Amino acid sequence: MDKYIESFYPESYFGGFTQADGTVAFYSRVNALIEPSFVLVDFGCGRGQHAEDAVSIRRRLQCFKGRVAKVIGLDVDSAGQTNPTIDEFRKLAPDQDWPVEDKSANLVLCDSVLEHLAAPEFFFKQARRVLVDGGYLCIRTTNVLSYVGIGSRLVPNRLHSALLSRLQGSRKAEDVFPTLYRCNTIRSIRRQMRAHGFRAAVYGHTHEPNYLRFSKLAYALGVLHQRWAPGAWGVSIFAFGQLLA
Repeated sequence: MDKYIESFYPESYFGGFTQADGTVAFYSRVNALIEPSFVLVDFGCGRGQHAEDAVSIRRRLQCFKGRVAKVIGLDVDSAGQTNPTIDEFRKLAPDQDWPVEDKSANLVLCDSVLEHLAAPEFFFKQARRVLVDGGYLCIRTTNVLSYVGIGSRLVPNRLHSALLSRLQGSRKAEDVFPTLYRCNTIRSIRRQMRAHGFRAAVYGHTHEPNYLRFSKLAYALGVLHQRWAPGAWGVSIFAFGQLLA
């Protein structure tokens, strides 16, 4: 386990995750919504790198295959076909409707994808189209007003892969994509949710300062930020919406 994690989050010794773990927090709420009869759409499913997570509780929380009726993975990248946590892969075509039938899904999951979209309004429109009345939209994305979001915007996209490899040794180049941040504030996501007919809760969350491992001092300052910063400055934004009839 990371030496800084052990020092600043001693509870991680018991189970491998911290009290600030964003993945555990986000997916615990997603898991509270699912039912065995659900059709779940994983938008931007990727190759399923979460299946490689060394922490078993995080792996289980992120895998819905076998616990719902069907998991449909959507992605513009054909690498999604290799995702072991989905039942069926469907390739997305730019600027075209998702290859999912109207009102056929119970939950749309969008994890760490919204920040890459050139047309986020189209995403919300499509989510509304494919969800049944009462269906759920669950989003986790970077908060552009956080230190991570500001830092990411200052660094050119062409340098993101090299920088993340330095800051997060386990991050693979194929899992790094250009960021656009067209809808990455709490206010803008709330606005889109409301405009597309969702009852929503949108709030900030700050996980462990994983990007600050290059220095113990920087990491310590990041821990202070994680514990005391207002939600509006949270590193991540969590958004949960239910489509109103």
